[in-house]
Amino acid sequence: MAKKYFGTDGIRGKVGEPPITADFLLKLGWAAGKVFAKESNGFVLVGKDTRISGYMFESALEAGLSAAGVDTRLLGPMPTPGIAYLTRTFRASAGIVISASHNPYYDNGIKFFSVDGTKLPDDVEQQIEQYLDMPMTTVESSRLGKAKRVNDAAGRYIEFCKASVPAHLDFKGIRIVIDCANGATYHIAPHVFSELGAEVVTIAAEPDGLNINDECGATKPELLAAKVMEFRADVGIALDGDGDRIIMVDHKGEIVDGDELIYIIARSRQAEGKLVGPVVGTLMSNLGMEHALKSVGVPLLRAKVGDRYVMEMLTENKGMLGGEGSGHIICLDKTTTGDGIVSALQVLAEMQKSGQNLHELKSGMKKYPQVLINVKTDKKVKIDEIASLKQAVENVEKKLGEKGRVLLRSSGTEPLIRVMVEGVDEDDVNKYANQLASDVKKAIPA
Repeated sequence: MAKKYFGTDGIRGKVGEPPITADFLLKLGWAAGKVFAKESNGFVLVGKDTRISGYMFESALEAGLSAAGVDTRLLGPMPTPGIAYLTRTFRASAGIVISASHNPYYDNGIKFFSVDGTKLPDDVEQQIEQYLDMPMTTVESSRLGKAKRVNDAAGRYIEFCKASVPAHLDFKGIRIVIDCANGATYHIAPHVFSELGAEVVTIAAEPDGLNINDECGATKPELLAAKVMEFRADVGIALDGDGDRIIMVDHKGEIVDGDELIYIIARSRQAEGKLVGPVVGTLMSNLGMEHALKSVGVPLLRAKVGDRYVMEMLTENKGMLGGEGSGHIICLDKTTTGDGIVSALQVLAEMQKSGQNLHELKSGMKKYPQVLINVKTDKKVKIDEIASLKQAVENVEKKLGEKGRVLLRSSGTEPLIRVMVEGVDEDDVNKYANQLASDVKKAIPA
């Protein structure tokens, strides 16, 4: 059954426009409460990032949950993976995240975690949607839900992150620049790394409700690269607004993306004899990562774009490591969801264990030039059914052979066709990508 509100990563949109409105969030809190109240007599955790609309939506969700007879524990600003962790350790009925991740402040969204700290199954999301279409009612006054604040939430999550690296390891002698994207990690990430012994320089850690992800963080790592060079740091770490993504910078100021970080963590686990199952990337993962992993006997499987699909494929294939080039990395041997801080710690731990710097660790993987062109269309189309495009793709694939890759896909959120070409020769890649984009424009007029 198609879902009306939930996408691949919860419900997201512009604040003040349906469904991201106070009245809808009130109803959503009630609908979720009705579903979770059936499961147990427990409570629901609610956390948020630092965008200004979080105050409004936190209150709306709390009121809706109370009307359904469900108690709420308010976490305040917390990274998404921290909320997943606390949902599991508190044995809460569910966790609710108010965040639009790497989006600007004027967007917001809602994500849910199950009692296991994982995304909700489709059938539970569908149950919530069924209640959203019903009239809202309120339980008898003596059964209304109560709300409390959890004052030690940040401290609990800091200790969890630190425990994801061996107790005998510390980061003394390493200078790190941390970009918190003015988001949910601002009061957590600096403590994690400094308490493990690193010298920490913190940037973009003064949220004002409006500056989250604004020219900083994992989506804009150029600021971090400049600061790494300015402070002569050994490494830089850029998180996104809700702390589930990470991009790093080496001591030369070179950006190290999610694909390269996954490769480094995979090699580290392999060296320890602890790598289980295949590594899972996505259709967009760089071919260089696939070839580098293959050369050391590690298979790469490709899921559809989106961490939900990476997680599904990891579970199906009994894997433990996966993620996306954007920096959403899942280390299932350490946590249950993508976690920027935990992923960074795994890379730093490998630096300390191996005695190699980040630049050296990434050198085993050669990224192939990759060009992505978005072609606007006036409607969503099934590109697989257009014969001329299938032929055009086949022609380019023949020319690239095993040393390149082509991907044409419709965006899941916008009327766009994404044209991606990657290969060994940058000039060829650019030429073929522009040629295919032109073919798409001819076949599907905007």
